[in-house]
Amino acid sequence: MAVPPIQRSPSAAGPRFAWVLDVVLGLLIVAALPLAIISIPNTLSVVARLLPGDIDQVALMRTHGLALPALLLTVPFAAVALRRFRTAHLVLAGLVLVAASDAAGGYAGSEFLVGVVRVVRGVGAGIVLPATLAAVWDRVPALRALWVGMFSLSLLVAQALALWPLDGVSDWKITLQPYPMATGVALALAAAYLVAWMVLGRAAEPVPGVGERGRLLLAAVPAGGIAVVAISTATEGWRSVPVIVLAALAVVGLLALGSFGAPESRMLACSMVAVGVVLLPSAAQVTLVEMGGLGGPGLRGLWIPYGVAGVLGVGASVLVRRYARAAGRWLAPLGLSSMVAGLCAVRLLVPSADGLVLVVPFALMVVGAAVALTSALQEVGIGAAVFGLSLCVAGVLAGFLLGTGVQMAMFDGVRSAQELVDGFVGALHWWALIGGFVVVGIIVLASVLGRRSGESEVAAADGGSGSGPEMASACDGGAAELADEDRPTGEVPRVVVPVPVKGAFGQGEPLPEDEGAADPGGTVPAVPPQAHSPEDDASS
Repeated sequence: MAVPPIQRSPSAAGPRFAWVLDVVLGLLIVAALPLAIISIPNTLSVVARLLPGDIDQVALMRTHGLALPALLLTVPFAAVALRRFRTAHLVLAGLVLVAASDAAGGYAGSEFLVGVVRVVRGVGAGIVLPATLAAVWDRVPALRALWVGMFSLSLLVAQALALWPLDGVSDWKITLQPYPMATGVALALAAAYLVAWMVLGRAAEPVPGVGERGRLLLAAVPAGGIAVVAISTATEGWRSVPVIVLAALAVVGLLALGSFGAPESRMLACSMVAVGVVLLPSAAQVTLVEMGGLGGPGLRGLWIPYGVAGVLGVGASVLVRRYARAAGRWLAPLGLSSMVAGLCAVRLLVPSADGLVLVVPFALMVVGAAVALTSALQEVGIGAAVFGLSLCVAGVLAGFLLGTGVQMAMFDGVRSAQELVDGFVGALHWWALIGGFVVVGIIVLASVLGRRSGESEVAAADGGSGSGPEMASACDGGAAELADEDRPTGEVPRVVVPVPVKGAFGQGEPLPEDEGAADPGGTVPAVPPQAHSPEDDASS
């Protein structure tokens, strides 16, 4: 006789001290998400003057950009791994890889080693993103709102955070290890979260369903295609038109893949693609245009707009999560519309020598992204959520490709420094216009998909109700089913009233299955005569 495995029951102190686990997890989200997202920007060109002469600088810049392809290819596989590994273990493993890339970055002296370091960092970041989302999924509502707010803020400030350590550096390898201290803090928080999770009780964790495994793996196909296009663009020297066309096809492919599934998952997929394509590529271009060398306030003048936008984004996410849990169908398009307004503000207000003006576009984009993602995530399960996340990170690379194509077109024929600056600003304005139309198109697509799904549900309900002469099946809600009126004259229509297990009013016993059934002849059963009443004797 096989002995069943011993199941560890949650600690008795678990419910009492569950807030400790929530606090540690919240701090981990604040520390880990920015570290994961700042792996995306390729900042090696900023310190190109510090590169040694015996290294192929162009090839080194290409290998430095491998972090984003590695990240977007890792996310769907890490989401599938949630079925086999605990989220606490995955978060710790992802941050260990990020820390390892920081440690190895100081020893990377060749093109190959730089590529390995950046790939390792991308893989670690790709594990952290879905693992942290799964970790907060069934915790207190504020934690999921915090995850969405920090994710949106991290996409906004990723370029600025990647550039900040490079001011006045004397070694180009700082690009491979930008925040080693912050990485150590995040790693310590991940270890504390693992200990707290083990001590306070290993509660059940949400995992993608069996049927969602194939869908998640399918998300790796367009991610791989976009990664190949990005690498080919950097190595083959393509012109602007092919890059723009391939980037547009990549966005269309992501939307086509996201259009499959339940209606609520379609809205989330469209919102994720829109946020990925627009937010980080737009913020990165704005940050570069607002650098001090181009007449802007520089990074020091941008931190206040970043901070205000971040606070508003997290606050909007918390409010939506707490007070608007069933409003995803209209809040998600509203959030995306706010992003469109932010892109219009970018076109009107950037460049600006006053950094405080940038509060308007930054806040509109971050709040819009937070509202759209929070409202859409409330209507899906964890499987659809990590699938949408896979589309989002793939959309980031597609957005960078599209923006790169626009810049290549604007830089064609540039001969002076002023023309180069004008090209940067013109490319940003064109990108804001293109990004706005892309988001508007995604809003329309999501609306059409939602309307068609609603019409199909109504048609299915009408078809399922039926109007035949006999309706033998009972409705789940206990509603009465009437037969059609096209019966022979003189025949009384049969009425079937299904009763719940506990009776019509929740008390009593169920009716026998054969009670009230018609006889084989098709006539109505005879009504038994009224029983003798004691009141009749009293009246006589």
